[in-house]
Amino acid sequence: MKSIYKITGLLLAFTLTFSSCDEQALLDLNTDPNAVTDLDMSFLFSLATLRIGGEYENTRANMLYSATMIQHSSSLAGYFSGDKYFYNAQYSGAYMERHYTDVIRLYSHVIDKTKDSPADANLNAAATVLRIYDLHRMTDLYGDIPYFQAGRGLEGEENWFPTYDNQRDIYFDMVDQLKIARDKFSPNAKGLGVQDFIYAGNLDKWKKFTNALLMRIAMRMSNKDAAKAREVFIEASNSGTFGSIADNAYIKYTTGPTGNNRNGLNDGYWNTYKYSQDCKISKTFIDWMKANNDPRLMIVSGGLGDPTAAASTWNTDPAAQRGMPNGYNTQTLRTILSPSELAEFEALQPRGNRMFSMLNLKYLDWEDPYLLLTYSETELMRAEAAVKGWITSDANTHFRNGVSAAITSWVDFDPSFARTTAQINAYIDGRGFAAASNTDKLRLIGEEFWAATWLNDIESWSNWRRTGYPVLAPTQDPNRFEANEIPRRLRYWEAEIGGNPANYEAARVRMGGDNLMTKMWWDGGN
Repeated sequence: MKSIYKITGLLLAFTLTFSSCDEQALLDLNTDPNAVTDLDMSFLFSLATLRIGGEYENTRANMLYSATMIQHSSSLAGYFSGDKYFYNAQYSGAYMERHYTDVIRLYSHVIDKTKDSPADANLNAAATVLRIYDLHRMTDLYGDIPYFQAGRGLEGEENWFPTYDNQRDIYFDMVDQLKIARDKFSPNAKGLGVQDFIYAGNLDKWKKFTNALLMRIAMRMSNKDAAKAREVFIEASNSGTFGSIADNAYIKYTTGPTGNNRNGLNDGYWNTYKYSQDCKISKTFIDWMKANNDPRLMIVSGGLGDPTAAASTWNTDPAAQRGMPNGYNTQTLRTILSPSELAEFEALQPRGNRMFSMLNLKYLDWEDPYLLLTYSETELMRAEAAVKGWITSDANTHFRNGVSAAITSWVDFDPSFARTTAQINAYIDGRGFAAASNTDKLRLIGEEFWAATWLNDIESWSNWRRTGYPVLAPTQDPNRFEANEIPRRLRYWEAEIGGNPANYEAARVRMGGDNLMTKMWWDGGN
């Protein structure tokens, strides 16, 4: 027995000695000598930027929900959830599901890796601006969200289950971070160059974009904290923002070779998935454009007909354009059509919706711009600020600039969208802004903002929730999820209920619920 103990002891000692001496050698065997040990931060920045326009979440949050809720588009198909205020867990949570990992995580890593490098000041600043841009969208979609710990799970386990931060705190910090980033841009640091898919390294335009985003944030919180909003807006406006459509913030895509290089929203609407076959331009929007003699009518509309057929077969007569009413399916729509309309609808089956105006395929190419923020928006915001007495410049001038820019900027999508100065001026004069009361001026600004943000429907919906313009009649489907009212937010990604339960529940209680009709802080909620 003693000999057995001795042998066992010797073996154990030998094992421990071998393990101690050769542990590093064994670890080295598990190290791939060809593996990447460091990443190019400019590459991560570019990848994150392209992913802002990803197909999955833009199809769901922007197209299926926002565009139909705001009555830019309409659909008889049930999967266009926003049209009749249905709840689809995947669609509602899609932006949250994808952008924390695909976008915010990458920007956070770039920011953390470049924060102590003066040479990388421009990369750090641009990543900060776009991280805030995307988190601003996120909080406007959902309300309280993980913000301060967002995208930093790899830094430590304390970030694995991030806290949902109060929207007020998020808004105030976004303002602070954007100002710091704006003042960090420097011609003495390395340029952004070709890996900047927005401004190709033009730092002056990045500063203008940062101020434009500050103006948007200020306006959004103006009903909740008017004093802070006014202060932020004036400082940003005076610091220099967009001066023409040449400053428009677009992500510039190509035709490939992979999905990341393509405009994902357009990949959903047309190209790969062709969901626009199941949606048409809303009757609300078509009727509004026709009533106001809007020269954008045959920019927005591609005509009547089969979008898969030759363009020569489409009816592009402006007088013939017809919008689809929101809130109906193939059965209930039949109950409101006139006898002649019903006959046309039946004759076109199984594609009866082709009796309504389709989206124009000319702005749905893979390589068409993805809208972030435009000169038209900043001028319309300045018009509103002037009406409110925040700034002393002329509201009428800003209104004219904003509307004109909204029309002329369509040439960035297709040269055929050009409209003459006479057409544009006649339209603006017909709106009667100069002679309108202040109340009517705010209405006109809200309506034009709605028209100017076609395709950027998350922003359209956010601005509508703030202003109430245009005045929209809610749809009345009896199977709606909560109420026959236009939703005030999207519900959180359902995986958070089980994956981050304590923080999800704290946010739900603080906000007063995780429902489509729950109002967030800037919308009058908690």
